[in-house]
Amino acid sequence: MSTERIIAIQGLELMAHVGVPDEERAVAQRLLADIRFCSSVQPVSLDDDITRTVDYYAVSERVSELSGKQSRKLIETLADEIAEMLLCEFALRWVEVTIRKFILPNTEWVEVFVRKSL
Repeated sequence: MSTERIIAIQGLELMAHVGVPDEERAVAQRLLADIRFCSSVQPVSLDDDITRTVDYYAVSERVSELSGKQSRKLIETLADEIAEMLLCEFALRWVEVTIRKFILPNTEWVEVFVRKSL
């Protein structure tokens, strides 16, 4: 029997200094992130034990910490960094990261999506 549990974090609010012009990076902006991932270890039963899965609270804390750590010009860069960090630190099979930025007039948002796997 094969199992694949997918965990999703939707609409994680991040504050990051991101933008091509220096003025845009000067002040932290609100971004929204959606993160979906699958653990590389998939026991048939979790036995209601958090150590047998991925702690999504810890994931959200690390993503928030990484996002605020330094400035970046591109949200693509931030999405790549988040995906790579999560794969390395949380023993994931794959991860998908979507980041939304609220910057263009007459639009709801600009969105970047990245999927990385081992």
